[in-house]
Amino acid sequence: MDKEKKILDTALKLFVEFGFHGTPTSKIAKDAGVANGTLFHYFATKETLIKELYVTIKNELNQILASQTNPTDSIKEAFRKLYFTTINWALINQDKFYYIQQVHFSPHLAQIPAEVLHEQSKMHIAFIEKAKASGEIKIMPNELLYTLVNSQIMGIYQYALTQPTDQQQDSIEQGFEMIWDLICSPQSIAGGVPLQESKSI
Repeated sequence: MDKEKKILDTALKLFVEFGFHGTPTSKIAKDAGVANGTLFHYFATKETLIKELYVTIKNELNQILASQTNPTDSIKEAFRKLYFTTINWALINQDKFYYIQQVHFSPHLAQIPAEVLHEQSKMHIAFIEKAKASGEIKIMPNELLYTLVNSQIMGIYQYALTQPTDQQQDSIEQGFEMIWDLICSPQSIAGGVPLQESKSI
């Protein structure tokens, strides 16, 4: 494992366990088995490390999500894949998912450049625009739909964690139907519209 990845992996573990304020860079360097100077060679400040770790995790998740959809999927089926992939990834990578939320609910989010945040949400916003153009989901502001779905996914994930392993997928399935009913347009055609037939807006 290279030193940069070792630092990121160690920082993730410590930030999740002790929080941002409770994790000095000296502790990260020590637990990663590198010198303080080595840590600062890769990450000039603690804030830079927090940001880069966030971007690395989000890129990992987004790459996985991007690989799941197919142009011939209906809007509902594509949304189902994105939804299930996100929650199941979160169940497998609990520290990483917690860290994403940790950054979102901290002052550190404001330190991440707007263009970086835009890049992280670009795929999701594009999907929302296609879904609205197809008539499959309600016409609401993109950011409102994005925030609404994200908050519901977080709640369903937290609930799934409380369930026995053999019952988690049933809970996740019920959650999907709940979210789809929440955002689905009353005029939506049964069976959905393929993504490749969606009109741009």
